[in-house]
Amino acid sequence: MRVAARLGAVLRAVRPVDPEFAAALARRWAELPESARTPGQVLGRHGVGCEGTHGVFPRCNLACTPCYHSRDANQVRVDGPHTRAQVRSQLGLLRHVRGPRAHAQLIGGEVSLLDPDDHAAALAIMRAHGREPMSFTHGDLDYGYLERLALGPDRRARVRRLSFAAHFDSLMFGRRGVPRPPDEASLNPYRQRFAAMFARLRREHGVRCFLAHNMTVTPANLGQVAGVIRDCRAMGYGMFSFQPAAFVGDDRRWHEGYRDITGDQVWAQIERGAGTRLDYHVFEHGDVRCNRAAYGFWCAGRWYPWLDGSDPRDLAVRDAFFRYLGPVSFTGTPAPLLAVKLALITAAHPKIVTLAARWAARTIRRVGLRRLLAQRIRPVSYVMHQFMDAADVGPAWELMRRGQRSADPRIRATQERLAACHYAMAHPEDGTLVPACVQHCVLDPAENARLRTLLPIPAVPRRRTAADTRGTG
Repeated sequence: MRVAARLGAVLRAVRPVDPEFAAALARRWAELPESARTPGQVLGRHGVGCEGTHGVFPRCNLACTPCYHSRDANQVRVDGPHTRAQVRSQLGLLRHVRGPRAHAQLIGGEVSLLDPDDHAAALAIMRAHGREPMSFTHGDLDYGYLERLALGPDRRARVRRLSFAAHFDSLMFGRRGVPRPPDEASLNPYRQRFAAMFARLRREHGVRCFLAHNMTVTPANLGQVAGVIRDCRAMGYGMFSFQPAAFVGDDRRWHEGYRDITGDQVWAQIERGAGTRLDYHVFEHGDVRCNRAAYGFWCAGRWYPWLDGSDPRDLAVRDAFFRYLGPVSFTGTPAPLLAVKLALITAAHPKIVTLAARWAARTIRRVGLRRLLAQRIRPVSYVMHQFMDAADVGPAWELMRRGQRSADPRIRATQERLAACHYAMAHPEDGTLVPACVQHCVLDPAENARLRTLLPIPAVPRRRTAADTRGTG
């Protein structure tokens, strides 16, 4: 019986498609509005979307303009047991509703305010639920924290890989060394320092890392986006993500006319920095009014897309990927096991070999064989996430809860974007998942007010001075 059980486990592990994951993809596709069912849509074909935590550590020790957290967030104590319990509860619901595999973000306030052991425990909980976790930080942390996060008490690595998204922009105040950055260029040494810490971590302890760079964009720094891309492209970040500011969160920190710039203007600056057109329709994640992404690599000072959206042959490769490999879970699958799965699929569909060989030949011709052999290839993707204003999300969500479609074109467009949302957050108390914009625009204020009572920051007694004691006795 034991031999049979082990054989069954092996066969289940190597089967190319996990039926549970395939079912989760089918449900996700069925949930999408027709406007999002495009040829390049990833949701429902290769992934269920990203996930994020909320209310697990709302506090931050930097000040941002704008700040997407409600005004009570910084009055909530960072508490390890609370974080671990909430991550376990939220990820349990996400695993139940959205299937066995996804990318998930450990996000809230500033993740490095967590004790490193609590941080590591939260990441382990996320992986135990089939998630590939990414920690979100402002980047103002030290190498010692990373070591304590990556290494156990025995000084041996307790994680094989860390993923971090670091937020750097000149709209953030309080960073050590540059508390009020005059421009984006003044932050480049800090961007470099952050990436260098992870290179050191791999060199000294063998812990692999993936780094993403986040940046809020307003009229004040729009013209500096291209410079950030040019200056930082070789620092070690695998993704650069830009977020046009929205009227969300603490209204005391809304200092500009955020709607004076558009997503098209931000994307044009990203293209200017990359030095080429970035086609965000090859692969789409939800609604393109919310998310744009371009995947490619740098070689010999030039950025090239993995797939050229202007070449029908490359689009045929994309379609074949969705058809044959879309239901294969790449996330969290060990490389040797993934190789076995891909080999089995290729054996069943030999056409894959021909398509892949022709794509490789085209890519070599585009880049040049000499460049590919002489220069290092750096995979780097460019992303834009455009959040919506709270004034639109509130009424749109209320109507959606009632099953009603708004007659107002602006609110109706908001409803369409929410229905196609790529980024979900879980509420175990009622068994629901909500789009991230709903969480931040509608639910965060009440949630953080409750947490302020549940996890108050201890008051520090004021030291009595001589003036306080005059006249007593």
